[in-house]
Amino acid sequence: MHIITGGSDAEQKRDGDWLDHDSRYRRTDEYLDIVRRVWTSETPFDYEGEFYQVKQAFSEVKPLQKPHLPIYFGGASGAAVGVGAKHSSVYAFWGEPIAAIKQRIAEVKAAAPSEKSFGFSVSLRPILANTEEKAWEKARYILSRVKENLAKAGIQLPSGASARPQAVGSRRLLDFAQDSEIYDKRLWTPIAAATGAYGNTTALVGTPEQVAESLFDYYDAGVTTLLIRGFDPVEDA
Repeated sequence: MHIITGGSDAEQKRDGDWLDHDSRYRRTDEYLDIVRRVWTSETPFDYEGEFYQVKQAFSEVKPLQKPHLPIYFGGASGAAVGVGAKHSSVYAFWGEPIAAIKQRIAEVKAAAPSEKSFGFSVSLRPILANTEEKAWEKARYILSRVKENLAKAGIQLPSGASARPQAVGSRRLLDFAQDSEIYDKRLWTPIAAATGAYGNTTALVGTPEQVAESLFDYYDAGVTTLLIRGFDPVEDA
């Protein structure tokens, strides 16, 4: 189960949620406390929190996985790291440069209980072709289509502006995009810049072998799970 606490106050209010950013993470902390106990407790339990109060909560249905379903968690703010380090089985990052991913892994580990072990996931978009030259041609074509579609939709973001201003992960991708178009061997950032880093928008560009090599670089940096979502999903997979 992948936990996303919410990208912005405006998006949450559309669903009737008026809590601010840090309060939402405190609520997520309580929610996961309760969910994990429901999954694992052999007896009914009570819970008194800031957001949730339950009496004699219990489920006879338990997860097949032990001790419970794996919990994936995403969030780049300080409030997110504390909650994610406490609860997650796998902490998920968007596709940042290798050095930044190493730093974030260290930060999450530092915030976790000393006995805790968990994995790390990185989400990236492969842009693939039979040759490196054709892959970059494809990347530039995809970028042109992204810009064209944004223009048709009447979406105009100022340079460096985030589509989700309160999402720290989004702001991080934009900062990287402003500093350089390419990091490491082939991590490409212009789509993040064009879309205001609305989501998983950094790409690895090259032949399948070259992109696989870059994915192994993330593995060597401590990443245990790779989430790839291409622009041609079946072909890219």
